[in-house]
This record gives sequence, structure tokens and C-alpha cells, in this order.
Amino acid sequence: MKQEPIGNQIFVCVSEEHRFGTDAFLLTNFSRYKAKDLVCEFGTGCGIIALLMQKQKPPAKIYALDIQQQAIDQLRAGIEISKIDSEKIVPVCTDLKDFRNWENIPYGQISLVICNPPYQPCGSGKESSLEAQRIARHGVYCTVEDICRSASRLLNTGGRLCLCGRPERLPDYICSMRESGIEPKRLQFVSRNAGDMPWLFLLEGKKNAKKFLQMEKPFIMYQNGRLTKQAQALYQNQERENL
Repeated sequence: MKQEPIGNQIFVCVSEEHRFGTDAFLLTNFSRYKAKDLVCEFGTGCGIIALLMQKQKPPAKIYALDIQQQAIDQLRAGIEISKIDSEKIVPVCTDLKDFRNWENIPYGQISLVICNPPYQPCGSGKESSLEAQRIARHGVYCTVEDICRSASRLLNTGGRLCLCGRPERLPDYICSMRESGIEPKRLQFVSRNAGDMPWLFLLEGKKNAKKFLQMEKPFIMYQNGRLTKQAQALYQNQERENL
């Protein structure tokens, strides 16, 4: 494993199997998490989102779930190296669909579920030869429907689910949220340059909320070959060599 600094003396342990990219920074920023939030992250991987949330005003607690033991081990290593209070991040090795293993996660009390899900349905596109990456990218063990159903079990009324995905799959996300009693409330597209087609969307839904979708201004990553001020803010005080 390699230790990647992300600022404020916090390190993420990465490997060939479990790494991180720009989408994790975008999703964390989009979530607008608060210090009082009780958070559950599905598919934590190397733990980048949970660790990013520790940089300034951490949430009250984060339950970080992943089905792969190696991912959980990497997160635990990052927590230890970064000297983070073990009460702040609770790694849980479990299938997000297996509610029997959720005895320590408070049902109906979570205020924010966050997930950077597999972007491709199982069996579509070119799949990685690495099993860990195939699971992370191709929905081998869970679908968007599974994520929304599980999130609905955990969230309190008004609790939020924040996801990211490829634009061509946006209808699947919206339909899955609504079928689970989570109303899409906020949407933002991300483009590399102004005028480019978006390569990512960020979507927030609220449990048992009224229908109304707020479109936010597009997030533009580059202008004239350089990061925009908006994008620079994502990486403030962070090393960017491997993003």
C-alpha cells in the first residue's frame, strides 16, 4: 500500500485494487455534510470520502461500509496513520444488502448516506481483470436499486442520499430513488471544460420529501488548460499528483 496525503495530516492508503479519483472529491463537496450529521457511506473503497470529511469539520460519525475486506483494511490503516479518533469513522465489512449485519448501525437515524456507486451495470463494457476493480466499476454485488433501498432503510425523514454517476444513467438513478421513497431534490452536471458535454452528474435525494428538483450551475473543471477556481477549491491543501 502507498500513503497519499490529502491535507491536514490526513493520509489515504491506496493500492492497485482500491484507489481514488476526482469524483470522490466532487461528491464529498456536493454532499454539503454538516458537523451534526450521522453518515453512512456505501462502498467506501480505500476510504477517501470518509477521510476527506475529517479535514475541517468532521461529521458526528461515519459508518463506512464495503463488501471487500482489503478495502476495509486500507481504511483502517488510513485512520491509524492519520491518528483519527476511532469513534469518528467505523469501518464495517458487509454487503450493503445484508441487513442482518447492520446491528451497530442505527436504522432510521442516519441523516446522510453517500455513495460513489459502480458506473456500469454488471456485464456491460470492458471489465477489469482485477476482481476488486470489477466489483467497484460494474455493479457485481449491488445495483443502484439496491443502494436506494438500503439507504431508505437507514435514513431519517428528510435524510439525504448523495450519489454520482454517468449522465446516460441518470434516469435509472431518479427512478430508483423515487421507488425507494427518496425524492430527487438537487442535480449538478460536471464538465471538463465549458461547452463540453458533462462526464458526471451529482444527485441528492431526500427521504419522504415533496417533489421539486433544483438544477445547480454546471461544475467546470478547467478553463484555458488550468483548473478553475471552483475546482481548485476541491483540492485546497491537498497533494494532487495521483488524481
